Amino acid sequence: MTIENRKEAVGFIGIGKMGLPMASRIAAQGYPLHVYDISEAALKAICSRTTARAQKTLKDLGRNCEVVILMLPDSEVVKRVLFGEKEGLAAHLSRGSVVIDMSSSNPSVTREIGPQLKEAGVDFIDAPVSGGVKRAIDGSLAIMAGGDSAVIARVKPLLSTMGQTLIETGMLGSGHAMKALNNYVSAAGLLAACEALKVGSDFGIAPDKIIAVLNASTGKNNSTENKLMQFVVSKRFNSGFSLGLMRKDISIAADLAKSTGSRTLLGEVLLKSWADAEVKLGGAADHTEIFRILDR
Repeated sequence: MTIENRKEAVGFIGIGKMGLPMASRIAAQGYPLHVYDISEAALKAICSRTTARAQKTLKDLGRNCEVVILMLPDSEVVKRVLFGEKEGLAAHLSRGSVVIDMSSSNPSVTREIGPQLKEAGVDFIDAPVSGGVKRAIDGSLAIMAGGDSAVIARVKPLLSTMGQTLIETGMLGSGHAMKALNNYVSAAGLLAACEALKVGSDFGIAPDKIIAVLNASTGKNNSTENKLMQFVVSKRFNSGFSLGLMRKDISIAADLAKSTGSRTLLGEVLLKSWADAEVKLGGAADHTEIFRILDR
């Protein structure tokens, strides 16, 4: 029986800035939802606003769920959650279950995990997202899904509770590869936009005029439209996505280029710029704070 005919029990691991609104939308659509996080505060936050049930252990979550979504910081955490020596989730999933890694993970690691889960009769796809907290709240995320098309079809109604656009990218790991490449392009666009804002301001042009021209011209990008005025000029710097996570995704993209033998002209320069910013500002700083480096 498919999810369309019967809403399967869903597990959600990682109730963070993105995980909270994503999981909340799943619960709002009537899915039996079980949640796990190492933070008690995070569990209280989602259980107080939805019908979600907090699970004390990964074992409990695995035994209660047919589909499990991971929304975690990186591939190392994903591996620990799935295969940890003391209490790995994989050992407690029933055959025929599906694990969906919606984290920004390393595609090469994702490809390693797939066969390990397959041996236990568990299907695995990668389905990272783009759009940030705002679009997680309103359910309009872009989802890029890699893996078996039949498995993606099975969970498509579930994914549709969180995203407006679902693009199947191909083999397992391709979703995570595209997530890293997308953020590589996004990071380059933000840094270029911040530099244009700084140079134009130093020349004496009002920030709102600089941004108006960019958005009416060929320099327009996601950052000029959705970040410069909102988070940089306003000095709010609270977009909800950290500088450290952006640097991580750029690193994944750079590693991907090396592994494929692809030549890049900007890759190493971009990675160094963001790595330097992380050292100076800290990984927890908002990614829009990259502008602060230009003021130093």
